[in-house]
Amino acid sequence: MKFTNIASTFFAVSLVALSSCNNEQSSTTTTETAAIPATPLINYSIVNQYPHDASLFTEGFLFYNGTLYESSGSPKDLPLTKSLVVAHNLSNGHIETKVELDKSKYFGEGIVFLNDKLYQLTYKNQTGFIYDAKTFKKIGDFKYSNIEGWGMTTDGASLIMSDGTNKLTYLNPKTLTQEKILSVTDSNTPLESINELEFIKGFIYANVWQQNVIVKIDPSNGKVVGKIDLSSLMNEAKTKNPNVDVLNGIAYDPATDKVYVTGKLWENIYEIKFAH
Repeated sequence: MKFTNIASTFFAVSLVALSSCNNEQSSTTTTETAAIPATPLINYSIVNQYPHDASLFTEGFLFYNGTLYESSGSPKDLPLTKSLVVAHNLSNGHIETKVELDKSKYFGEGIVFLNDKLYQLTYKNQTGFIYDAKTFKKIGDFKYSNIEGWGMTTDGASLIMSDGTNKLTYLNPKTLTQEKILSVTDSNTPLESINELEFIKGFIYANVWQQNVIVKIDPSNGKVVGKIDLSSLMNEAKTKNPNVDVLNGIAYDPATDKVYVTGKLWENIYEIKFAH
């Protein structure tokens, strides 16, 4: 009987010790999980707004030699849309068509200028087009293995494209072959649906499809290091036209150090200011 009491006491003490150990492990795990910091928000202000042709289903948005260019897609359920590349006159909202694709064959996607050439992606054809940057005459095309083409930008050396996943593909502008893949993560989680892209002072800024944010990506490791929440602009766009689609379009003018944003079928282009 005495032995039984001793054994029971030993068993009880062991349970307490084991429970304490488990609690310590649980606490450590919780602490480690909580140690992943939330991505910091980047504050911004609206500087100005300009008219935007509300028939443009925005896919690409950028400046080249001081002019704002935009590429648009052409969803089948929106018969008035066209797959275009246009030049904007910000002062009066007029657009000049530079390229038009046959919408029965192609859905225009992102664009980028590099080395006096304009590159354009298409949605599901796995085909890109190359144009002379001065005349906009088509001078070539290229294939890519990505299932879809979404956004484009450049770091001055490579073409960088998104495809709706969490991966950014770097292409050699001379051979149009894949150089590398950059996997993008937000708080250690893959960030899917990366859309329109813009390269600003060493960082890649990107729209995320169906989210009202622009993320700032460190190209050295693919980590999201900041976010701009543009929900207020999306809400304003909806009050002007309830049929607007998602936020999409980031254009940086290096000559003026200004940034402009818009969205699919939006009635306005917004100039925004933030630390970059």
